[in-house]
Amino acid sequence: MADRHERPRRSWGALRPRSIRARVTLGAVVILSLVICILLSASVLLVREVTLSELRDRAAEGARHVADHIMTERYDGPIPASEPILRFQVIDWETDEVLASSVALSGLPPLNENDPDPGDFRVDDYVCDVIPEDPTGDCFQVVAYVVDGSAYGDNVMALAATRTPLILGDRVLELVLLGASALLIFGSGFVIWYGVGRALRPVSLISDEMELISVGDLHRRLPLPKSDDEIAHLARTANASLARLEEAVTRQRRFVSDASHELRNPIAGMRTKLEVELSDPDPDQRARERLLTGLLSDTERLENIVGDLLEMARLDTALEMKHDPVDLSAMVRQEFSDQPNPPQLHVHASEPVYARVNRLRVVRVLTNLVANAERHATSRIDVIVQHHEGAAVVEVHDDGSGIPVKDRERVFERFARLSESRERDPGGSGLGLAISREIARAHGGTLTAGHSDLLGGAVFTLRLPDPPEGSQ
Repeated sequence: MADRHERPRRSWGALRPRSIRARVTLGAVVILSLVICILLSASVLLVREVTLSELRDRAAEGARHVADHIMTERYDGPIPASEPILRFQVIDWETDEVLASSVALSGLPPLNENDPDPGDFRVDDYVCDVIPEDPTGDCFQVVAYVVDGSAYGDNVMALAATRTPLILGDRVLELVLLGASALLIFGSGFVIWYGVGRALRPVSLISDEMELISVGDLHRRLPLPKSDDEIAHLARTANASLARLEEAVTRQRRFVSDASHELRNPIAGMRTKLEVELSDPDPDQRARERLLTGLLSDTERLENIVGDLLEMARLDTALEMKHDPVDLSAMVRQEFSDQPNPPQLHVHASEPVYARVNRLRVVRVLTNLVANAERHATSRIDVIVQHHEGAAVVEVHDDGSGIPVKDRERVFERFARLSESRERDPGGSGLGLAISREIARAHGGTLTAGHSDLLGGAVFTLRLPDPPEGSQ
């Protein structure tokens, strides 16, 4: 069987129609193509119109100079010409006879073969291939003015022609811009494809690593990209979730192991007692009664352990609890009145102290704390309820031997029991303080152990957040 770690890697170089990379690239290329198409059309029209308009204006200016000249005299020889206009003609538009021309048009037929409309004194034309010897087949902007009563007679037109740039002829401009646009679109698509691929490469690595993670190796973590972006934030969040999951699974495994151990001992003891009693051929009635009494005690211990286990399971699943505003001072007085028998329990609460809690759960916490204090106290237990630094605080003091500093967190571990606790209460489950802390956390509070400066023993401090204004 192939190892599950050995599997083909994804190839981000292959175009996948449904991949983010392909969709982003395709969308960007389509939008860019539409924008470039609009800009290309507008640019071609603008460039062509502006250039041709400028050429027509130059030709019109040259034609006006010729028209002004022939109003008074004829040309003696070729029409003088200089850059940027080298082509002039004076023609009889009725007979199409060339009356005068510049050197560039010497011996050529009229550039303009269109007769003017009645009442119109200007003729604009666009002609190509008018010079037989010119292999380039240039095109020209031609502007002609009608001149009556000139030195050449009536029905005379003075015209000038300007060469149209090669880029404006035969769709050269359109082809050039189209080629440049195609290169721009292709280059942009490649850059986007490459850039998105680099941006999403950490996602591939994260996905590969996620597929390798199972319950058996929750210690694995996702690779963190070097860039501090959304993907890196996602990876950090996923790693934090994996850490919490690993901690929860570890706690669950430890819990199952400890629960199995705690349940195995009383069950094994009960089984041994029953086997011994059943193996006695002549059982004693009094011994059997003692046996039944011991079995009842073991059954009660098992019942307590199972009840605590169910409570821990409910807390671990974070079931919703109904919270109501509760006066902790009144609740403590009601549940724990002063006791005349040792150890004496005294409640100190001078004013109402409200907290938004689940009453039954908090009563269980306080019952566990008081029961713990009763096991270790010599003669006195004090319960103090007060407001302190924006929280409702309940302190349970005892005058016992206290808890060593190194064990003040250990006492909250599941099934953890100190030697003194085992001696004073052999039938305990070791879950009371662990359940109490979980209940405190479920209410957004804390439960800590420390040294009591009041009585010299241990003090357990329960802090619960004050309820919002107006909810009391």
